[in-house]
Amino acid sequence: MGNVAIFGYMKKIIASPAAPAAIGPYSQAIFVDGTLYISGQIPVNPADGSIPEGIEAQTRQSLNNIGAILKEAGLDYNNVVKTTVLLQDLGHFGQMNAVYAEYFPSTKPARVCCQVAALPKGSLVEIDAIAVAERPSD
Repeated sequence: MGNVAIFGYMKKIIASPAAPAAIGPYSQAIFVDGTLYISGQIPVNPADGSIPEGIEAQTRQSLNNIGAILKEAGLDYNNVVKTTVLLQDLGHFGQMNAVYAEYFPSTKPARVCCQVAALPKGSLVEIDAIAVAERPSD
């Protein structure tokens, strides 16, 4: 993790060993001014690099990867305020949504979901997230 000042704010790079390493020139997540921006997570198992079969398992793995990054930043799913879900086939929406709902039972974030032509490593789903840290009480 590194800290860099940008426009008067401290920008902290978040990297969790419990989530797959970035496969390009980007960070798993950036924390700036109480907001955590998590890069899109494809369903790569960080332990062995495998991608599970099926949309339900892939959605679960992508969300588990997000959870590991949230934990590394001292946050959890309740801190998530926005997600973007990219599906290789919008026909998987119902199955993805059922798994997604397990991770956000009470505090449901705003969300965008759309179909794309292709995703990295042949994945069926990719999910990114924005989370906000709670403000300390006065």
